[in-house]
Amino acid sequence: MNTQLDRLERRLGYTFNDSDLMQLALTHRSFAGRNNERLEFLGDAILNFVVGEELFKRFPQAKEGQLSRLRARLVKGATLAVLGKQFDLGEFLRLGSGELKSGGFRRESILADAVEALIGAIYLDTGMEPARERVLAWLEPFFADLTLVDTHKDPKTRLQEFLQSRGVELPRYTVTDEQGEPHCRVFFVECQVALLEQVTRGEGNSRRIAEQQAAAAALAALGVDDAQA
Repeated sequence: MNTQLDRLERRLGYTFNDSDLMQLALTHRSFAGRNNERLEFLGDAILNFVVGEELFKRFPQAKEGQLSRLRARLVKGATLAVLGKQFDLGEFLRLGSGELKSGGFRRESILADAVEALIGAIYLDTGMEPARERVLAWLEPFFADLTLVDTHKDPKTRLQEFLQSRGVELPRYTVTDEQGEPHCRVFFVECQVALLEQVTRGEGNSRRIAEQQAAAAALAALGVDDAQA
């Protein structure tokens, strides 16, 4: 195997017996018809199982919903993209000319897919135990940061469920203003709830964040805590 891929293997902490599997895991569909999509499918299944099994062991008191939310946090694309950046996967990806020109080697979705494909490739190369060991080693810093305290549903979901349980119409969110340059917009949102006389407000660098803040303010105004929601 060439020196460049040797360097990636050191970052991954794994040496492939079949270098063709590694190359395939790094091959985006824009590069060739034979690409990493099937390995990505396999790696995704392995990742979900390994993470779910580990969470089951680490959090024996957690409920199913809590475990599901923790797993979703660990296997989501943004987390996998962080791993891809740590491995500098962009240096090693085989991309078509269009993806190269558009900066595909930095795109989070492509990096995340490649991480899943590498998991699938490791599994095919030497089996489940090495794949499990690498997944757990790569994700250990993320596992270490997990607690059950922060697995509550987000404010918008909690507010919606609270209102539905009381037969009240759902909240209405309105963007009242947008400020700043296109690359750093700030959104201002109002939330109207039938049980409140006043609207609540939120702001953030995305509409979703602003809506979550407005929903959190509505929950506070309603005197709703986590136990009630």
